[in-house]
Amino acid sequence: MCLGIPGQIVDIRSGSRLARVDVAGVLRDIDVAALTGSLRRGDYILVHSGFALERMSATEARDAMAAFGISPVDRGAAAEPAPGGS
Repeated sequence: MCLGIPGQIVDIRSGSRLARVDVAGVLRDIDVAALTGSLRRGDYILVHSGFALERMSATEARDAMAAFGISPVDRGAAAEPAPGGS
């Protein structure tokens, strides 16, 4: 069994298959190459082991975060990396 955690895209790296994603309040570089179509800042994705598995609606993401006891973090326009790395 695998555990996927919802994340929200905060930045998309131009010319790369990586996106900066807020996962439970921590910014991580996530490989989004498996997802089709265009991605936008604010989109929700399901993340497992550094890879995006699928897109999620905001409602699905919030419901999943609530089930895990995770509070959504509003990073606004000024998203910064967590201290100590990705």
